[in-house]
Formats: sequence, C-alpha cells, structure tokens
Amino acid sequence: MEGTKLALYELCLAFVAQRITTAKTALQQAREASNDDTKSSAGDKYETSREMAQQDIDRNKRLLMDAEENQHMLTLIKDLPANEIARNGSLVYTDNGNFYLSISAGLLNLKGETFFAVSAVSPIGKMFLGKKAGENFDFNGKKYQLKEVI
Repeated sequence: MEGTKLALYELCLAFVAQRITTAKTALQQAREASNDDTKSSAGDKYETSREMAQQDIDRNKRLLMDAEENQHMLTLIKDLPANEIARNGSLVYTDNGNFYLSISAGLLNLKGETFFAVSAVSPIGKMFLGKKAGENFDFNGKKYQLKEVI
C-alpha cells in the first residue's frame, strides 16, 4: 500500500476502533442502567423506563454492528493494489479536494493535507467509481475533475 494511502487506512482503522470502544462502553452502561432500573422501579414508571433502556441498548447494538461492518470493509481493501480506475480503496485527487474511498470517516488531516474518507456507496463515492484521471463529474452543483487515482 502506498505511503499516503496506508496512513489514511490507519487513520480510518483508528476511527473505527474508537467507534467500537465507544459503542461497547455505551452498550454496557445501558445494560447496567436497565438492570438497576429493574431492581428499583415499580408499575407504569417501570415499564416506561424499561422500554427506554431497551431502546438505548438496541441503538448501541446498531452502532456497534455498523462500526464492526466498517472494520470488516477496511480489511477487504487493505491489500488491494493501486489501480488507475477509481474503486473502493482508491485515493483520488481532484480539483475540489482529495478523497479516500473506504468508509465514511469524514475529514482526515495528514501532514498538512486534507482528505475526505467517503464510502464507495455514498452519493459522492458512487460518482467516483469507474472514473480515471482526467474525467469529470458534477455533484451538488460542483464540478470535479479527477487529477490522479491511486
């Protein structure tokens, strides 16, 4: 993996690891809160509190599952060789920003340069797929010209 691409990959891995840790912690706290509430509540208040705790548990489970799916996606693109055609795992330089097609991790700063980590299934990510350096597309009223695909 090329140096910049590898560094961006590592930043995305760290982003996902943090999301997994946060989701696991929140899930554990929600379970503990649910158990504590079960011991101390009674009647209608008990049912409302229990339902709210269950919703919190379900939400944190979804967040954890999403983060684990992102982690899996990253493992799939780790060893992909460079290609001149934009695909998942590509680093794309344009006249309107630099993009790493991987997961939706947002803005990444690397050595004073800004990159956007976007999913290949996101609206803008889909616009990059299959394109080569020199090609253009319009997205949300902005024109993008691909300068380089790695």
